[in-house]
Amino acid sequence: MSALAAPAAELDSLFGDFVDGAPVLPAQRNALRSVPAAGKPDGDGPEDPLRLGRTMRLRLRDAVQALLADPSIAGLKDAPKLAAVVLYAKSRAPKGEDDDLQTSTWGAELGRWMGVKESTVHHKVLPVLRGSDAVHTQVVRDAKGHPTGLDCLVMPLWRAHHGGGAGHPLALTKAELATLLHLCEALFGHGWTPKDKEPTPPGLLAGRTGKGAATDRLGLLLMVLNTRASGWLQLVGGSVKKREGRGAATLARLLGCSPSGARKVLARLTEAGVVARQRKATSTRMNGRGRVMLLPVARAYGRTLASVEAAQGAGPVCSARPDGACGDHGPAGAAGALGASGIGGAEGSEDAVDRERPDGAELHADHASGVTAVVSPQLDCGFSGEGRGGEGRRPERVCVGEDQAADGQAAVAEAGKPVAQGGPLHGEKPKESPVDERVGQRATGAGAGGRPKAGGWEKAQQQRRVTLPADLRLRVALGPVSWLWERLSGWQQDQVEAAAKQELAQLAGLGVAPEGAPRLLADRLTDRLAETGGEAMVTGPYGWLIRRGLPQRTACSHRKCDDGIRLDTGEDCENCGNVLHLRRAWRARIGADIDRELPGLADGERRRVLEERLRERVAIDAEDLAWRQEQARAERARRDAARAAAAEQAERDQQAAAAADEVRQALACADCGRGRAAGLCEACDHRRQTEALIGEAGLLAAAGSADLSEAGSIAAAVAGARTAIEDGTAAAWQEFLQITDVATLKADPQGAADAYAYTAFHTAQQAVGEYQDDALAVLRGTPEAEAEARRAYRSEQGRPWFRNNPGGADAVAAATRAANTARERVAEYLLAARLKQLHERSAARPEKPGSWTDRLPGLAARPLDGDATGPVIA
Repeated sequence: MSALAAPAAELDSLFGDFVDGAPVLPAQRNALRSVPAAGKPDGDGPEDPLRLGRTMRLRLRDAVQALLADPSIAGLKDAPKLAAVVLYAKSRAPKGEDDDLQTSTWGAELGRWMGVKESTVHHKVLPVLRGSDAVHTQVVRDAKGHPTGLDCLVMPLWRAHHGGGAGHPLALTKAELATLLHLCEALFGHGWTPKDKEPTPPGLLAGRTGKGAATDRLGLLLMVLNTRASGWLQLVGGSVKKREGRGAATLARLLGCSPSGARKVLARLTEAGVVARQRKATSTRMNGRGRVMLLPVARAYGRTLASVEAAQGAGPVCSARPDGACGDHGPAGAAGALGASGIGGAEGSEDAVDRERPDGAELHADHASGVTAVVSPQLDCGFSGEGRGGEGRRPERVCVGEDQAADGQAAVAEAGKPVAQGGPLHGEKPKESPVDERVGQRATGAGAGGRPKAGGWEKAQQQRRVTLPADLRLRVALGPVSWLWERLSGWQQDQVEAAAKQELAQLAGLGVAPEGAPRLLADRLTDRLAETGGEAMVTGPYGWLIRRGLPQRTACSHRKCDDGIRLDTGEDCENCGNVLHLRRAWRARIGADIDRELPGLADGERRRVLEERLRERVAIDAEDLAWRQEQARAERARRDAARAAAAEQAERDQQAAAAADEVRQALACADCGRGRAAGLCEACDHRRQTEALIGEAGLLAAAGSADLSEAGSIAAAVAGARTAIEDGTAAAWQEFLQITDVATLKADPQGAADAYAYTAFHTAQQAVGEYQDDALAVLRGTPEAEAEARRAYRSEQGRPWFRNNPGGADAVAAATRAANTARERVAEYLLAARLKQLHERSAARPEKPGSWTDRLPGLAARPLDGDATGPVIA
């Protein structure tokens, strides 16, 4: 059995259904009040390390607190703090002035003491301690230079012996240091078996390793040092948050962390079986002040059974009722009659000794104690109405609101028999009263669990859905809170469903895969329920789901952080670690400033000044954060406004362009006057381009073949090009007529004109390319081109890689390519120069045709040609 399972097994054996293999009867439970001391063996063996005297406990407590409060250790994490405590406890006690106060260890051993890996010790513990000047280390090597160990010197201990005097809290004697070391061994030592010596068993938390192990061990040590011989932890006073409790606030004060973090540590220690929590008994046996018991300390002093029985409570009861309730709230076995108290009676049930009222239970009114049972009680679960007869009716002088089923399996009392068998209780008419009718309706409307429905919520409860929503994603997300879902009204279920959908959408917006968002939300609800203590501790399901269960809780400023976990990766939030590191650095720096500015302050006064300065620092940071958030919101609003203005401007420009295009499309053709031609119809546009291409073809023909010094030669070349293009256009048109229906062209004269204009444009475009190729071919044979080609040929042959064999095949091929490139380059240059010269020599340029309004009268006066009346008008 492991060290962690041993305490739980011992408690099960003491307070379960069997003790040492023998069954425990109910009447025997109250008689068990003491057992032999669990930690102090009989005989001459050593005492339990947890059995400390008051003087020794206070001496060790002051020493550990002084060590953790040292400026070089105060701001560190829990793992370096625990390492400092372990090294301090293992330090060699001073024997003279020259004693070194050191301790010998190595990384693996120190990691086992702390419950972490050796790499963590070498990367996150020892470097931190050395950096803060809390520990000085020196590697011990053998004769061959191999490292065999590590000598460590705890600097607060060294300063205490060399400057603090014998009265310093850290200046412990050899016996006191040995006692502290034995205490650490009993709590979290890893256990070992030395040669020729008795083995040292592992401590209570030896099996607790990994994340949070150092925090749990340090917290357990501090709680043990602050626990009296009774086993009850000394709790802090003042007001505390109800959610965390006074035990968590005490542990938070000891560890120097938040109450929420201390609550998690306390929960882990409780699960490990070393801590038990209970509410102090009151005169009315209601829930009183919370208490925390250190079970190992209680066992060490022989108070295990009596104390832990009060902390753990007796066995399960049929209903969680206030122990202070009297009348028919008492168990059937409490007394012979209902009027007996059941608290001070000699035969009181063991279930009523330590039973507490649950936090969510409502207070119950006291009933009259003078009612006798009509029939012997048949139920033994502590519910109201146990003294009624076999018919299930109410006893006399009992509130009618008590006529309910005892549990989910018992039948509801019949509403049709409200009176005794002998006649009515009051009056002569045995008719049902309005109160009885309402009770019957309420009992009929009770759910399967026997819980009646409130009258004002009947309409809403009728609309509620017992099962989860049909959406599979919502069923997965809300699965952990299905019992809370059944307790909601119809309107509340709709609101929770909408909130769950919103959270799923928010998770998808944060980078979480859509298929993984429901599982992530379900894990969040599971964790929140574990923090609360389970579904049974949730008194307001709707408020808990809307305000606590479903919303994301960012522990830092990162939008993907949820309770210190990254939603997109599922790992610990690095930003939260940075924030925690900064806050601990603040605390250490402020503490050092206080020690420098106000030396000699008492611990209480120093703590008060430290807390005041920390609050001031937090307020300054909160104000700075609010200012930065306001600036970010203003910048975001400015960008949104700029984007909105740009979108509006783009919309206006688009509308203006559309309006201008509409106006342009409505313009008539400037050449032929066709309406809605956008200023120029397609046929006229082709005609203009054809004229430009014919002029360009004429210039190319003249540049290639004509003598630029003679105007007649240029004109002849231009005229020849025009004639050739017109002939080509006529031939292309005849080919088009052979493959086209002439009747269709006659029916659409405008379409025929457009087709003819396009044919002429296409013919002129092809002609321009041909005339350009002819001109370049002619110019490539000019003397200038040939001279440039020869120079390029020789230059290529003269390159270093062809110099040894200029007549080779490779040299000749490369020289030929270079000559052709040079010849082509010269031809292009000569063509451009000739075209430029032709443009400059052109004295008469064709005038731009006038507008259709100016040309129409002249065209109208011209006689019609008989040839122009054919089927096509070109």
